[in-house]
Amino acid sequence: MPIRTMRASGTPPTTGSPGAPDSAPGRTGTTAKADARAGLRGEGTWGWLFVSPMVLVLGLFMVLPILMALWVSLLHWDGQSNPFSAQADFVGLDNYRTLLTQDGLDRTLFATSLRNNAYYVLLTVPLQTVLALALALIVNQKLLRGRGALRTTFFFPSVTSSIAVSTVFLFLFQGSGAVNSMLSWIGLKGPNWFADPRGVLSLILSGLGIVDPERPAGVLADHSLMGLSWFEWLAGPSVAMCTIILLAVWTTSGSFMLIFLAALQNIPRELEESAAIEGVNRRQMVRYVTLPALRPVLFLVLTLGLISTWQVFDQVYVMGQGAPGNTTLTPAFLSYSAGFDNADFGQGSAIAFILLALILILTAFQRWALRERDAHTGRNR
Repeated sequence: MPIRTMRASGTPPTTGSPGAPDSAPGRTGTTAKADARAGLRGEGTWGWLFVSPMVLVLGLFMVLPILMALWVSLLHWDGQSNPFSAQADFVGLDNYRTLLTQDGLDRTLFATSLRNNAYYVLLTVPLQTVLALALALIVNQKLLRGRGALRTTFFFPSVTSSIAVSTVFLFLFQGSGAVNSMLSWIGLKGPNWFADPRGVLSLILSGLGIVDPERPAGVLADHSLMGLSWFEWLAGPSVAMCTIILLAVWTTSGSFMLIFLAALQNIPRELEESAAIEGVNRRQMVRYVTLPALRPVLFLVLTLGLISTWQVFDQVYVMGQGAPGNTTLTPAFLSYSAGFDNADFGQGSAIAFILLALILILTAFQRWALRERDAHTGRNR
């Protein structure tokens, strides 16, 4: 009876009784939020403490050298003095203007290196990606015997020294090397691979009687870009550059094969089983099931291939150093040559930063081109 009387009269329960509300709810909520913020600050402090060694290492060996190289690109510096002293000649953007806008040998060489490297990228990246995906599809088959041996065989060129492989290719593609010997068995006379500066596309057009490579006429000869005629831009990679492209495809496809193989093994088996129930064949399975599932990995492989091919150096250094006729010259090797051969580290650094900007722009474009599109709403993801 007393309890009923208290509830009926609406008398608030005493402090500490079950179900009693807090006497100061606002104060308790503020205190909880303050404690949460303090906890987050504590976690952030400990987090920065744990990553501080790596931050220091990256700042000391990556960020600071990049900033120093950016400063050097604004100088005329021979590498013999302190670049931060008055002995270094500050020239501003002259190194960039010399490479991009001013007529002269420097701009012509830089344009030649861009042309060579562009053909190298356009041929190497698609070929190595297609070959890597094909190899991954082959060694991913469960009924295939010796899958482990095949994976090791395909991957082995990727872990071999690029200098050693380049030296072997020099012997294989000599005028009297093994490649020309095999071509002679089927009645073909191979070229002197590393001494042939002729562009492949110009040779094809010449064989068809469309263009005379020795005396191009018309628009191709009358117009130029960065010191090179349109015919020189469109002549295609040289025969010597094609051998370097073959070397790059052979040595890099194994690494990308492993990336594709890991992605293939992560595709849910239910997707393939559902497609098989619907009656799709092998080609349709790859097109409509496998490739859409591999889109993120495909972007990764293409991005890695794009970056590495624009930075090609060691094969060029071993197999020709730009010869014959600067048809194997690349921006990375030209940057090295400007700094260490011509003692012009300012121009070498400027070439490196132009190459960096080009890689970033092409990577952003590639990301835009490979983005997922919603067909119904038109939104991008």
